[in-house]
Amino acid sequence: MASSDTKFRIPASEIKELIPPMGACLATDRITVDGMKVGYMYREEPDNEADSGWRFLSGDETQEYADMPSNWAAYEVNTICNYDPAIIPHLNREAGTAFGRIEGTDLFEEEEP
Repeated sequence: MASSDTKFRIPASEIKELIPPMGACLATDRITVDGMKVGYMYREEPDNEADSGWRFLSGDETQEYADMPSNWAAYEVNTICNYDPAIIPHLNREAGTAFGRIEGTDLFEEEEP
């Protein structure tokens, strides 16, 4: 979980509403703190009513990094859209889907989850 002294790449005061509310997601600090683009995204069955099921990674996280809960935090999906608007066209896809960024572009291709 992000602590209160976490320095986010985009301050909360600069987050704009890009999509209608759709619930929470999980994202790694590689995106929200280090400023990396989303490199891999997948949607699983939501954990609860507030959860959209979306999980966002930069794609360069090691398994060790991804296994550490302190490297992840919950955000409104809209917040991650502010970090990388290229994810928006895929957000209405169903649970069980995954997408990887086509390197050097703002395009994603569907992958096996």
